[in-house]
Amino acid sequence: MSGPLGLAILGCTGSIGRSTLEVVALHPQRYRVTALGANGSWRAAVEQALRFRPDVLVLVDPQAAAEARRALADAGSATRVESGVEALCASVTGAGVHVVMAAIVGAAGLLPTLAAVRASKRVLLANKESLVMAGPLLMQEVSRAGAALIPIDSEHNAIFQCMPAGYLPGAAARGVERVVLTASGGPFRNTDAAVLESVTPDEACAHPKWKMGRKISVDSATLMNKGLEVIEATLLFDLPESRVDVVVHPQSVVHSLVGYADGSLLAQLGAPDMRTPIAQALAWPERFDSGVHLLDLTEVARLDFEAPDHARFPSLGLARAAARAGGTAPAVLNAANEVAVAAFLERRLNFTGIAAVIDRVLNRLGSSSVKALDDVLQADAEARRLATACIEPGRGALA
Repeated sequence: MSGPLGLAILGCTGSIGRSTLEVVALHPQRYRVTALGANGSWRAAVEQALRFRPDVLVLVDPQAAAEARRALADAGSATRVESGVEALCASVTGAGVHVVMAAIVGAAGLLPTLAAVRASKRVLLANKESLVMAGPLLMQEVSRAGAALIPIDSEHNAIFQCMPAGYLPGAAARGVERVVLTASGGPFRNTDAAVLESVTPDEACAHPKWKMGRKISVDSATLMNKGLEVIEATLLFDLPESRVDVVVHPQSVVHSLVGYADGSLLAQLGAPDMRTPIAQALAWPERFDSGVHLLDLTEVARLDFEAPDHARFPSLGLARAAARAGGTAPAVLNAANEVAVAAFLERRLNFTGIAAVIDRVLNRLGSSSVKALDDVLQADAEARRLATACIEPGRGALA
């Protein structure tokens, strides 16, 4: 087609959404922002709408949408403002939208991501929870609708870049023996286990390499983020959990690797900046400028790798167990983690209590088969109820 492609950005006010807009601003001839979506950060969304002039801005929160509507009307903007999850889903399905950046954090991103896939869009997936919760269903829809799914997580995007030419996620790649996910180790990589119980939310969110939102920063600190990525990798690249390795790499320069049957190990290297995978996915199968400088290997000087400490960071093992169990177990894991992390950030649960809550919920609910989306949503809701009941309000301990 001639002219720029229409781009919808879900989660536009988050770190991935903002980085996407930075990259798009470098290439106005390639992309036009047609839709922006967020939860309730209306001031930031209004600023973006005034600059990029999308057809529609969707804020899930009705009150935030009303504020944004007034602000845009006062500024003389032609962007219409809508609210609610249904409007968010509708914003990604129109004929004017060709590519969707799915970057809403957490389970809230599942329904709009599914809507984009079912509408046969190219979906740039930054919302790992959609795959973790309903991975087999989502991948079935990708195949049925003929959608293209390109991962944005730096690790999975690195694997995608190291796959054979012409490969798209959703199938096993010929000759690939295993994939290796790298982890920075987070802010507590060398912290004594006895101290972890008393670390603060601000300490957990002080990531040594990446600038991220608070929820994903805590997931990085517990290594749950890497556990969720293991589940995601099994689905994206059609591999069993046993063929998805994790190594701690504190420099965060090697973003992940792919091992081949002939003994080759291909790695993707780059600065720890999410604009690189975003630009790769937007330009695919070509390449264009991301605004990120090329890596200076002499400045990096060394690359270290070590095995993750499962005893100090049990969340990774819990995620691997959920990956092996399949069914509703990953959805249960994700829901319990979201509730526990929220409680930690609100200082109602200590850091080590996060894994304890997840473990208790997984043991209580186990895994059931998934035949439809309702099975996933029911497991998610039940896990949230149980996780909430496990946390004793105001005491920072398990009930």
